[in-house]
Amino acid sequence: MQGSAIITRNVWILSLVSLFTDVASEMLYPVMPVYLKSIGFSIVFIGVLEGFAEATAGLSKGYFGNLSDTLGRRLPFVQIGYALSAVSKPMMAVFVYPLWVFFARATDRLGKGIRTGARDALLSDEATPETKGRVFGFHRAMDTTGAVIGPLLALVYLQWHPGAYQILFLIAFLPGILAIAFTTLIREKRKARREGAPKPGFLDFLRYWRRSPAQYRQLAGALLVFTLFNSSDVFLLLKIKDAGLSDTAVIGVYIFYNLVYALSSYPFGVLADRLGMKRVFVSGLFLFAIVYAGMAFATTLPAFLSLFFLYGLYAAATEGVAKAWITNICDHKDTATAIGTFTAFQSIGSLGASSLAGFIWYSTGAGTAFALSAAIAAMVAMYLVRFFMDTSR
Repeated sequence: MQGSAIITRNVWILSLVSLFTDVASEMLYPVMPVYLKSIGFSIVFIGVLEGFAEATAGLSKGYFGNLSDTLGRRLPFVQIGYALSAVSKPMMAVFVYPLWVFFARATDRLGKGIRTGARDALLSDEATPETKGRVFGFHRAMDTTGAVIGPLLALVYLQWHPGAYQILFLIAFLPGILAIAFTTLIREKRKARREGAPKPGFLDFLRYWRRSPAQYRQLAGALLVFTLFNSSDVFLLLKIKDAGLSDTAVIGVYIFYNLVYALSSYPFGVLADRLGMKRVFVSGLFLFAIVYAGMAFATTLPAFLSLFFLYGLYAAATEGVAKAWITNICDHKDTATAIGTFTAFQSIGSLGASSLAGFIWYSTGAGTAFALSAAIAAMVAMYLVRFFMDTSR
């Protein structure tokens, strides 16, 4: 597989679907903490909400990834998952009651849970072990381009209609519809259903952890420790807001971060294919440690821009690379289950991470929360360097 053939038709379509979905999601993400505070959510409650949403996604990722492998189907999970995420956007505009907001966020994250394992398995099927860094990197680049366009649209809208957040949730439904339309163009290579395999129970994906390759458990275990101290990016945005910067500056910094992330994802994927997944991923973790240590002290716009530049490089060096690394370790027939199981534990860990960050922020201040995350990231990076000394893949 050479040249442009690495990025196949399915990779392009899946990447466009992710782009439009992220346009919809990221129109709302940078204003979400401000909107939630405006309807009475406290910092602690925002942390619980974000953690609960990620836990919903997590449990469903494991189950639906396992179900996708069992049935030998990918496309239905992709289509249903993206549809649920699309319809969740206007739901946020209907009512502002806390329980309804929880339900709307859970619907969005359930959609993510249904599609994640199947979508990543489709991407893995389009690549070889030598090209997975580029395939996953390209997908992340397109996905994150949506995270640049979305906040820009939100910024333009809020310049003309400051504080009119609910209408923005309705507008975000439009790119979601485009994402749904593009899923009809995906061509699925159907796999045989596992012979004699019954429909899995909701928590049956947990059994994969016991039968998975030892290297998978060692890698995933280290990454999950990191997840427990990697809270939602909402807290980074709140730190900028608490420093006295305007809503426009908060959104602007977030757009800048996503632009760096989008432009760097494919080059980091190329590096991962050439230098090895471990080297690139570990470099990303050290960048994370630098960013969070800096966030404990940053107070000015230039400081935040510098840190979010490094944060964009961290995301590009880890998000797609982690999944590419995992798919190279696991058995081909278990791809969706392996991704689903890892991301399930990852999302559940985010529940604790976001809730813990909210509590520490409330109790001792933002600096302590950020410094702790930085220290854990550095420790996990050093563990990976030592434990995976003999392998870069």
